[in-house]
Amino acid sequence: MLALTEITTWHWVAFIAGVLIFVGLDLFVFHRGTHAVTFKDAFFWTTVCFCLAMLFGVALIPTRGQEEAMEFVTGYIIELALSMDNVFVIALIFSYFQVPSEYQHRVLFFGFIDALIMRGTIIGIGTVAVQKFHFILYFLGAFLVYSGVKMIFSKEEGVHPEKNPVIKLAQRIFPVSTHFDGAHFFTRLNGRLALTPLALVLLMVETTDLVFAVDSIPAIFSVTTKPFIIFTSNIFAILGLRSLYFVLVGALEYFRYLKVGLSVVLIFIGAKMLGEHWIKIPTIWSLCLVAGIIVASIILSILAVRRQPHPAKEVSPEAGVTNKR
Repeated sequence: MLALTEITTWHWVAFIAGVLIFVGLDLFVFHRGTHAVTFKDAFFWTTVCFCLAMLFGVALIPTRGQEEAMEFVTGYIIELALSMDNVFVIALIFSYFQVPSEYQHRVLFFGFIDALIMRGTIIGIGTVAVQKFHFILYFLGAFLVYSGVKMIFSKEEGVHPEKNPVIKLAQRIFPVSTHFDGAHFFTRLNGRLALTPLALVLLMVETTDLVFAVDSIPAIFSVTTKPFIIFTSNIFAILGLRSLYFVLVGALEYFRYLKVGLSVVLIFIGAKMLGEHWIKIPTIWSLCLVAGIIVASIILSILAVRRQPHPAKEVSPEAGVTNKR
């Protein structure tokens, strides 16, 4: 049996550099300028991100072993699934602020850069704490069970920027323009540097990711406590979230039961962490259960949409297009 490759600082640097090069090419080459992202492009990049994650998992087999590769894939699927709920909130934010479609990719790009730093910091603190105080895992497990139950019974809420402390702080420091200035986050208002509505959207997206990170990052501790695996699986998940948003945004009604599925996933993961001392669930079983729950919730959502009667569409005789109600 070959010796496992030790993860060094250079592995971290190489991975982060590779991610930054990829997102840099995405913004400055493939999505240069401001234009709306089409479904075809979004689906292509979603597929690319997924394939890159799977290739990374395969590359771990000869270097870190099959078990660690399976932990990465399982962690990636869990993080990707939990990130999908973030898509719905981002859609609400964009709709509330009426963000033009050609500016949305720019917001998600800079949101990813901030998430890279923020999640890396949380993961670093979390792994050190868990390694020193193993009992923290039981508190995290109880928290996930609580979050899952709360998610099931919580009602859908709208976007309330006036309640966001980060937005309040930004408005105290800078004046805020009422109009977009292209894809810029700053503009000039009466000679002063001011925030554009797009900057507020970016702050909302970032704080939303922070809230979701509180649930998603503890979840992966049920799979592994290895910092490199936790970090890479998280980054691959949010790397694909930008393009996944544009794939799902036009079909959100087909995911009405996904929230229930994610709740069950959180409860299962939390219970797994609480009972790890008595029951050891293999990683492959966890992967199959999580994937099965998500797929089942999506299938039930699609069936529910197809069974409901569709309202008659009104057609404008002049324009020849369907009028949305």
